[in-house]
Amino acid sequence: MGKFHIVREGYVFIFGALAVAVFLGLLLGPLGAVVPGILAVYFTYFFRNPDRVIPADENLIVSPADGTVQDVVDVEYDDFLKGPGTKVIIFLSIFSVHVNRSPIAGEIKTQKYVCGRFKPAYKDEVGFENERHMIGIENDRLKVTVTQIAGILARRIVSWVTLDDKMEKGDVYGLIKFASCTEIVVPKNVEVLMKKGDKVHGGETIVGRIKD
Repeated sequence: MGKFHIVREGYVFIFGALAVAVFLGLLLGPLGAVVPGILAVYFTYFFRNPDRVIPADENLIVSPADGTVQDVVDVEYDDFLKGPGTKVIIFLSIFSVHVNRSPIAGEIKTQKYVCGRFKPAYKDEVGFENERHMIGIENDRLKVTVTQIAGILARRIVSWVTLDDKMEKGDVYGLIKFASCTEIVVPKNVEVLMKKGDKVHGGETIVGRIKD
């Protein structure tokens, strides 16, 4: 297993569970500490941010998230792309890495947060009804849209970036707490290499390639 770090949002969950484990262990004995102890281990696993090897080729667009490709669909018009595109929908289970990474090097040119419902992340309509946070990233070659979408367990989307921030490909920019979904929309000059059911790793798996 490669090295990984824990994102700062995870410490309150980890140490909170450990504190409960100690308290119940002293109050009820070792068995009382089992459940909160398991939760502390799970939170450590959930809030991990593993090191990734980022492809250097500027023609390659990488996955913004870990998980399973739920669908690849054509988009008639994307507001940020100002034209048609292809959307790759990635479902994150409660066991996936939940940090999000920039699929390209570029600058954040648009950002939008929308409150919403908390439907299961695998439902088709979650991209329209659930809480979500969208950023549009642009460089001198293309634009892409990335949207973090909360699921039924995910009650908060965390973003560490804002408008005009510059990111390198593979940079970590946000987090969705617990089961969720991430969408990336690329323009039609990108050949999408993903298909439904593919497993992806944020920052490493190649989503598409700019056509010559």
